Amino acid sequence: MTPENLSKLAKTKMPFGKYQERYLIDLPETYLLWFARQGFPQGQLGEYMQLALELKTNGLEYLVKALQD
Repeated sequence: MTPENLSKLAKTKMPFGKYQERYLIDLPETYLLWFARQGFPQGQLGEYMQLALELKTNGLEYLVKALQD
């Protein structure tokens, strides 16, 4: 987890599905957990979704939220 990754996560939106156009950090934790079980998408999207889940499960999503303002 780098400051650059946090900054990119703050600006990345979900490109498909039920939560399309929602910021990754704003995705429900249950949705991210489903992807953790089923497999995250390949590439940066999957990496940022994993990071979002890690931050949410540790109560650290405020780090990304502060970068959105």
